[in-house]
Amino acid sequence: MAFDREEMQAAFDRYQEAANEAGRTGDWAPWLDCFTPDLHYIEHMYGEFHGREAVLAWITETMTVWPFTEMQLFPWDWYSIDADQGWLVGQVENRFVDPGDGQVYEGANWTRLVYAGNGLFSSEEDVYNPAHFGPVVKDWMTAYATHHPDAPNGPTARRPDIS
Repeated sequence: MAFDREEMQAAFDRYQEAANEAGRTGDWAPWLDCFTPDLHYIEHMYGEFHGREAVLAWITETMTVWPFTEMQLFPWDWYSIDADQGWLVGQVENRFVDPGDGQVYEGANWTRLVYAGNGLFSSEEDVYNPAHFGPVVKDWMTAYATHHPDAPNGPTARRPDIS
């Protein structure tokens, strides 16, 4: 089924804004609102999830503990919309905030979103090499410890802005 490219672009713009806001606040529920309730999410390291609630439970547990609370930005290097198939495919970076050294610490994955219409996606699949992410996290944590000697292992509590 073919979709309108501008409609898909608008849904993707909303998706990107919601992801970056979720990264900043730790509240992933508005990001999940970019998907149909029966969402199928494929995450090659963590597995497959079915439904918004399952994805919300997983991503909240994963992204609201240190150091992943500091992975707050998700810029896209490139993407392509195939309106005939209803697919959006691209490369997104999973970027940590600056630990204090001015360097960029990020790991890329390729993402495929399947558009369902009405501004919602029905599926997301993230493909990446987990072996690449380990060194990124380790290097970021080393830089963080160097620039935050008073808390080299991160804050002692979860984010204060979420419950």
